[in-house]
Amino acid sequence: MRAFLVSIGVLSLCVSSNVLAQSAAGIRWTAPAAWKVEGPRPMRAATYTIAVVAGDQGPAECVVNYFGPGQGGTVEANVERWRAQVLGADGKPAAAKVTSRTVRGVKVTVVDSSGSYTGMGGPMAAGKPVSGYRLLGAIAEGRGGNVFFKLTGPSKTIAAQQAAFDQMLASIQPE
Repeated sequence: MRAFLVSIGVLSLCVSSNVLAQSAAGIRWTAPAAWKVEGPRPMRAATYTIAVVAGDQGPAECVVNYFGPGQGGTVEANVERWRAQVLGADGKPAAAKVTSRTVRGVKVTVVDSSGSYTGMGGPMAAGKPVSGYRLLGAIAEGRGGNVFFKLTGPSKTIAAQQAAFDQMLASIQPE
C-alpha cells in the first residue's frame, strides 16, 4: 500500500489506497471510506458527499469547517445556530439532542436534530426549508481552534450514515 501526505494551508491529507485521514487545528480524523472527498471549497477544511438511500431525495454531505484560532464562534453559539437551522412542524427550532464526550483528550460536542432544514445554500435551497432532513453536527475543540463537522441530508440517509459519522468522531486524535 502506497501512502503520501499532502498539505494545503491548514489542512493535511494522508491518502492511501483505502484510508483518508485529514487534520486541522491540531486534530486528526479519518473519514469513512464510502464517503466521496470533494475538492477544496472556500471556508471548508473538507467536504464529503454521501450517496442517498433509495427513496430519499436531495443532497447529503458532511462539511468540515476550520476558520482559524479563535474564529467561528463558541461551541454554545454554534450549537444554537445549528438548532435554529432545523425547524419542527410548528416552524420553531426542532428538538435537538446535545451531548458531549472526550475522544483521546479532545472535547467533542454533538448535536442531533431532525425536521425541516433551513441551512441549505445555493440553487437547491430556493429560500425554502427542506422537510424530512436531519443534521448531525460535532464541534471538536482542537488546540488550534474549533473544528466543525456537519452532516446533513435526508433523514433515512443520515440514519444509515450515523454509525460512519460516529466512527469518524471516534477516530479524532491530537496531532
